[in-house]
Parts: sequence; C-alpha cells; structure tokens
Amino acid sequence: MVSSSTQSSARAPFAAKRYELITLGDELLLGLTANGHLTFIGSQLGRRGVLLNRNVTITDEADAIARQFRESWAVADVIITTGGLGPTCDDRTREVLAGVLGQKLVFDPAIEQAMVERFASFGRKMTPNNLKQAYRFERGEVLPNANGTAPGLWVEQDGKVLCMLPGPPNELQPIFVEQVLPRLAKLGLLLDREAYVQLRTAGIGESALETRLQPVFDRHGEALSVAFCAHQGQVDCRVSSPSEKLSQAQLETVAAECAALLGEDFVCYGHDSLAKVCADLLRAQEKKLAVAETATGGLLAQAFTAVCGACKFFAGGVVCCSNDAKMLLLDVPECLLLQHGAVSAEGAVAMATGAAETLSADYALAVTGFAGASEGEGAGGNPVGTIFIALHAPHGVWSKKLNWPGPRPAVKSRAVNAALDWLRRELVRAQNGAVAPVRRSGVMQ
Repeated sequence: MVSSSTQSSARAPFAAKRYELITLGDELLLGLTANGHLTFIGSQLGRRGVLLNRNVTITDEADAIARQFRESWAVADVIITTGGLGPTCDDRTREVLAGVLGQKLVFDPAIEQAMVERFASFGRKMTPNNLKQAYRFERGEVLPNANGTAPGLWVEQDGKVLCMLPGPPNELQPIFVEQVLPRLAKLGLLLDREAYVQLRTAGIGESALETRLQPVFDRHGEALSVAFCAHQGQVDCRVSSPSEKLSQAQLETVAAECAALLGEDFVCYGHDSLAKVCADLLRAQEKKLAVAETATGGLLAQAFTAVCGACKFFAGGVVCCSNDAKMLLLDVPECLLLQHGAVSAEGAVAMATGAAETLSADYALAVTGFAGASEGEGAGGNPVGTIFIALHAPHGVWSKKLNWPGPRPAVKSRAVNAALDWLRRELVRAQNGAVAPVRRSGVMQ
C-alpha cells in the first residue's frame, strides 16, 4: 500500500530501464516448486530502486525458450533468466539463447577444473554429461558458482544485458547478491545502495501504523514517498524520495522521527528478522535462551538457529506434543496437566520454566495451543487458533492467551512472531534497566 503522497515524475536515469525475469522449468508450472526466484530477485532489485517490469514462467522446451527470449530481448534493457543451465537433457537455456543472439558457445577449461574439484571434494567422480556446463558465450563472461557446478553467465550485447543464473536457490542467491548487483550498479543500471530507508515494526497493524506516523509524513509533502508491507504480525514501512528532493541523510532523519513515535513497536531499521534482533540483544546482555514448543513444532527453534552463531545465545529447544514428553523432558507436573490441561496458561508457564531450568537458560519461551484441527474447537472449549505463549525471564514468568482463527500455517507463523516480539520487548526493557516486577501468580492472561 502506498500513502497518499504523490510521487514525482523525476527519476534516476536507470528508472526508465526495463527489467524482465524469465523463470524456466516445468516444475514451476506444475506447482512442484514455488517460484521463489521472483520474490527474491524482485525484492533485491526493489531495494536498489528498480521495479521488475515483468516475470514470465515458461517450460523447458526449446521453442518456448526461444520465443519468449526474442520477445523479451526486443523490449527489455536487462533480462535475467533462471534455470536450464545444468547437465541434463532438459537443460537447454544456454544453447537456445546463444542461437538467438548469434553467439558461439566455447569450452572453458577453468569451468571444467572447478567442476572436477567440486566433485572431488565430495568424493564423487564427475560424469561426462557435466561437461556441457563448461561452455560459455564467446563474447560473454562467467559468474563463478561457489555452491554448485553450473556457473552463471553474463552477456552485454546490443546495449542490453543478459544475466543467466542457475536454478537452485542456494546457488542463485549468492551469485545475484555478490556478483550481479555490483555489476549492474557499476553500469549505472541500479543504485549502489538501498533506495529507501525501511522501518520494521511489530505489534501494530498497518492502518494504525500509518495513522500514527502521518504527522511526520505530512510535514514533507510530495517530496516523501511512503509504502507499507504487512507480514504475519509485522509491518514494514519504507520511506524514500524518488524525486531526490530529500537526501539520504534527510530520509534517515525522517525514519528516526518515526522510530521515536513508535516506541517499543519499532523493531529495527532494514531487514533483520525478529529472531536476529532478539539474538543481538541476548548476545549484548550475555544471556541465553531456551524454547519449548508444541503447536509451532520447532519453528521457534528454527528461527533462532537460522541466525549465524546461534550457539552463543541459544541453549536449545524441546518439541514435546504429548503430556508424557512434557513431564519427562521439561519436568512439568502431571497434576498440573490433569487440572489445567496441556493447552492452558499454567501449562505454558510450566513448559517455559522447565525449559529454562533444564537447559540452564536465562530466558525461555514456550508455545502451546491448537494451531488447527478437523473440528472447529479444541479441547477444553478453546477454539482452533487458541495459542498460549509463556515467557520466563530472570525476574519472573508470565503467559499470554491469544487467538488467531485461520489456516494452520498462518496460526503457527503468527504464534512464532508473537513469541519473538514479546521476548524482544522484554530484552529491550532489560537493556534499558526497566524490568517488570515479579508476579507472584506466575501467570498473566
């Protein structure tokens, strides 16, 4: 959603350039693989001030590849392709595009050597069909692939740029960030920095966020462009000045004003996840965290282990769905489970306390609830979507009851984000020396 601020017609020189993305693969059209390349490449270009004009997904057939490439090459300034660079018979992108551009493919011994060394590192022998990946355009360049055998390819011809990337995301994404973006910036086809300042928020809805920040936006009128992007329990706000009437320093000042207005609802500038923000706060305070999960099935632990250096702040996690597992692994009293039920404020508090004590952690999060079921109601009269989150801290332990009707994946995602945001707020308060008093009941609903 874009605010009512009108964007100026003035643009950076590269803004008039047309970018197109061609994603190849029958598996995409069959729905066997999600088209994550569009999401990733579109977002990366957007950060640098470029709008991806079109994405077309096509089959692996040679005729379809040639037809679409001719169409895109006629109208676009930069074309990015993904997939079809591998060793098998359905990998045809390299050969087809070389034919359309009238370029020969030449064998590159350096690519062959890199492949041989990669196979050797895994203790495997390279089969002959892999050698088709060692061909490049005669008037093109190679984008080395440190995570696979098929390198990316780069061609500048007819005043246009062709960038060909391998399909696997773990290969494509590092090549794009580390090699493609710098090349495009050097050619003046995108900014060498982010085109906006982003504020990441949590615990406040999109409409409420805009309302709270509107006084700041109004002071800058048409010079300021504002956009919002809502996630599960989070909203990002991007401020920019396409007309360049506001400098980068002025945009940062605007963002700082917004952050001050938001208080604890402000998470960070940029793109760090809630887990990364919590991790940084835990490390700064030399504290450790443990988690205990039922409804989220390990997603909370995954959020923390996805952060580099997790062993420095993350003690561990326990996924315990049965009552027996809770009693055995977390020392949750059987009488408590019988009296209150596993999905309860008391059950969540006992899980968090057990996780902190068992894993010797300063903080602990616990999540239990009904993320989804075939019927519309869980045990004990709790509707599906009922989640209890508990937080154990050095100065006390509390729980919250939340409810989010909706699909099971959405409920789980929102539960994880709610737990992370609660921990973040508590860590910010601890950092500022403002901790909540210990509650004798141990339960906050």
